[in-house]
Amino acid sequence: MNNQTKDRMDELERRRRSRQRRHKQKKKKKKRAFLYIFLRFVIWTGLLACIFWGLIFLFRRNYVDIRSITMPDYVRQDFLEFNPYSRPGTRMKRINGIVIHYVANPGTTAKQNRDYFASLKDQKGEKKISASSHFIIGLEGEILQEIPIYEVAYATSKEKNKDTVSIECCHPDETGKFNDQTYASLVKFTALLCNELGLTEKDVIRHYDATGKDCPRYFVAHEDAWKQFLQDVKAERKGIKGE
Repeated sequence: MNNQTKDRMDELERRRRSRQRRHKQKKKKKKRAFLYIFLRFVIWTGLLACIFWGLIFLFRRNYVDIRSITMPDYVRQDFLEFNPYSRPGTRMKRINGIVIHYVANPGTTAKQNRDYFASLKDQKGEKKISASSHFIIGLEGEILQEIPIYEVAYATSKEKNKDTVSIECCHPDETGKFNDQTYASLVKFTALLCNELGLTEKDVIRHYDATGKDCPRYFVAHEDAWKQFLQDVKAERKGIKGE
C-alpha cells in the first residue's frame, strides 16, 4: 500500500512538473511573440516617421511662395485687364516648369504683341481666341510682364497652363531665330526664374514638347540650338547662385 501511494505521489509530482515546464514554455513563447511584435512595431514606426519627415523636408525645401516673388528692375510690368480670353485671373498654387514660345509674328515688338493679347477682351462673334503669356521678350531684349506669375496664362495647353510660366519671344524673320539681344535676355531671365522658383534647366521646355506645336520654330527645327540654350541657362543659373 505504501509503495502504491509513493508511486502515485511520484506520478502526480511528474505531472505537476510537466505542467510547470509547459507553462514556462508557453510564457517564453508569449514573451518572444510579444517582443517580435514590439520590434516590428518599433521598426515600422521608425520607417514611417523617417518617410514622413523626409516628405516634410522635401516639401519645405521645394516649396516656393510664388506670390512673394518680385521681378527685377529690368522687367517692365504692364498687366492686362481681367477678361475671359487673355487674363482670367485664375490663381496658381505652384509652378513646376517654364515654357518657351515665339510670337510667330516676325518683326513685331513686345509691346505690339502685348497689345494684341489685350485686344482679345473685345472679341465678338462665335469663334473667340484665348491667348496670352506671362512675359514677352522684345527685339531689343526688353522684357514685358503682362500677367503675374501666380496667375494662369493661356499660352500652352489646358493642363500645362495650370502650373507653368510662359515666355514669348519676338524674332526678326520667319525662321523664328532670336537675335542676340532677345537670346541674351531669354537666357538671363530664364535662369533667374529657375532660381527663384526652385527649378532647373531640366524644367524648361518648348511649347513643342507639350503639344507638338511648331513653337518656338527655330528651336524645334534645330535641336542642337535648343540643347545649347539649356546649357546656357544652366551656366547662367549657376553663375547667379555663385556656384
